[in-house]
Amino acid sequence: MDKRIKLGIIYGGRSGEHEVSLMSARSVLSVIDRTKFDVVEIGITRQGEWLVGENLWNMLKEEKYQDLTKAILIPVPHSAGIFALNEDQLELYSPLDVVFPVMHGTFSEDGTLQGLLELADIAYVGSGVLGSAACMDKGLFKHVMTANDIPTLPYIVLNRTEIEADIQACLDKSEAIAPYPLFTKPANLGSSVGISKCTNRSDLLEGLMQAVRYDRRLIVEQGIDHAREIEVSVLGNEEPIASVPGEVVPKDLFYTYEEKYIHDTAELLIPAELPEKTIARIQELAIRAYKSTDCAGMARVDFLIDKDTGALYLNEINTIPGFTSISMYPKLWEASGLPYPELVEKLIELALNRKIQRDRTEREFRS
Repeated sequence: MDKRIKLGIIYGGRSGEHEVSLMSARSVLSVIDRTKFDVVEIGITRQGEWLVGENLWNMLKEEKYQDLTKAILIPVPHSAGIFALNEDQLELYSPLDVVFPVMHGTFSEDGTLQGLLELADIAYVGSGVLGSAACMDKGLFKHVMTANDIPTLPYIVLNRTEIEADIQACLDKSEAIAPYPLFTKPANLGSSVGISKCTNRSDLLEGLMQAVRYDRRLIVEQGIDHAREIEVSVLGNEEPIASVPGEVVPKDLFYTYEEKYIHDTAELLIPAELPEKTIARIQELAIRAYKSTDCAGMARVDFLIDKDTGALYLNEINTIPGFTSISMYPKLWEASGLPYPELVEKLIELALNRKIQRDRTEREFRS
């Protein structure tokens, strides 16, 4: 009998980070030990349709779906598997022991996919519904950091309705945060999609209009003229550990989507050149933030250091960080002594262990 673990790899998605997901998935698929894991690829189109079939990654990349099969994950316990839809008939395509959602952005990193997997009673890599949602929404995340005395830059949260009703008032509120530069960001997106650096009111207006294209909620936050971008990887469930920190040195105005995934011009310094005291502080804050948002499995925690003052600020947590060949999360663990293939296996082990903990919870009460 085949004793390999049935591992579902889900990628693609109805998100502005669809392309990033494909790049991450290709890297993860390339290092999976096929003697231990029976890999089941599940692709999600830009329109949100689930698909399975031969040569799935290439077909999804080229958006050629005609030879693929529609798939459904049934959110019912004891039906742990992916089902194929053939001529309106559901057939079990493959059982699933654990799922690795190599997904970024909305409908995947925000707790929605995690909720579906919880309902289906399937183990999965990464944070649960709470941790995913809390870290995905930049405004809510900053509220939690403030409540836990973790330093963040000044900010406000705006929504699309406010901006459409009175853009001038939103501009005034934004400018009251701090002097320029200011950053405008969709609250629920990553990979720098929809982010703008604003150095005057005209930029700010354009930045607000850009951000609300990608989310109904957005944040405006203080920028730092001379900032160092520091990232650290966290791994674990109840007792997480932090990697050595790395530094991103962008060549653009900031670490943009194009620089991350197209031009590949940013310099990655691993490990970052920092005093031991600063490294310890960054690792301590990363773990505190991770625990305070109930993260699990993995996260990349991003910091900013003001070069002029030395002040340290926690910027955000990415609960499903990039897994491309140039991504910081696996690179930082490699520098910390954990190679990429072993990292992937460790994440799957953590997912199975967390499922064991979930299964200990009583779901019924009868008086």
